[in-house]
Amino acid sequence: MIVVVTGMVGIDKKPYLQAVCDMAHSRGRRIELCNLGDMMYAEAPDIAPGRILDIPLKRLHGLRRSVMKDILSRARGGADLILNTHATFRWRHGLFPAFDFDQTRRLHADLFVCMVDSIEPLHVRLSRQHPMRHSLKDLLVWREEEILATEMMQRGSNDKAPFFCVSRGPGDGTVESFYRLLFEPSRKKAYLSFPMTHVMHLPQVIRQIEDFRATIKRQMICFDPGDLEEAYLPCYAQEAISAGRQAIEVTALGQRVSFDAREILSIEADINSQIYARDFALIDQSDMIVSFIPALPDGAAAVSSGVERELQHAHEAAKEVFVIWQALRNPSVFVTQTATKVFRGLPEAIDYFEQRFPVPAQTSVAGEQR
Repeated sequence: MIVVVTGMVGIDKKPYLQAVCDMAHSRGRRIELCNLGDMMYAEAPDIAPGRILDIPLKRLHGLRRSVMKDILSRARGGADLILNTHATFRWRHGLFPAFDFDQTRRLHADLFVCMVDSIEPLHVRLSRQHPMRHSLKDLLVWREEEILATEMMQRGSNDKAPFFCVSRGPGDGTVESFYRLLFEPSRKKAYLSFPMTHVMHLPQVIRQIEDFRATIKRQMICFDPGDLEEAYLPCYAQEAISAGRQAIEVTALGQRVSFDAREILSIEADINSQIYARDFALIDQSDMIVSFIPALPDGAAAVSSGVERELQHAHEAAKEVFVIWQALRNPSVFVTQTATKVFRGLPEAIDYFEQRFPVPAQTSVAGEQR
């Protein structure tokens, strides 16, 4: 099994992927993590830590190709491995690729994954680890470029291999899902749909949603838009400006971070367009959509236009559509006519999923595809 994992600078994939490998080892599976950057530094000890992107591009490309030859040799020897790399770099040299098609074709990966993260933790990590200045707009652009370049890598080297976009999420909360994606590919994949921005000031509703997210994740591989949530930032920025404040403060990676409110509002359209495109892509890479419609304090349904659009997209993409309707009022015909099944509570949905989609015996991508 060969898995290529990409992600822009600032994702901090290495400890995350090591946690995936440690989980695999604890469950009797052997898989090797090849951190391409570390291997390049090991081959060129004269390069100071954190400065490899400052060397001439010709040397950088040659160094990468040399290390990739070692990785190809390990793959030919039958090793199961995760290649931790990048698809692109945007540095002082400008934007440039971080892979070569000829070597990627010879690697013949079984799975391609592009990891993404929210701009708040990306900003914190880049500020801690890299001297290069960046704007929040830069982070949005780099993230989108990395997704597109990874998909091009997959199509240009092994278009039969699955490609997934996976949110890193806070802490190590998504490691289990990542492990399942590698070793339990027959487990059902679900996109989780629920209202977000317009209920963020309702603690009772938020608790219902958190319970839904945690419960479904125990059963399936879940692609959760809540693991990459940025829509609240423009809301906070607008509130700050209305109150006469120039900045907002949020918590990211355990520390308080200040962002300029006007800079946030200047990228609001970019945030919204990426949410729109990314959430539909997550639906497309899933087997189904599971939508949770909580009840508002007055008993009405907390259904947003975004949830309605996600349900319609999933229906038109021929995905199974499951709706958990908590509200006292009955769902409209536009919900019932597009849903595979409507449940009136989370326990009812879980009973159905456990019977229809039992947890499969552990299998591997290698076992299914090679």
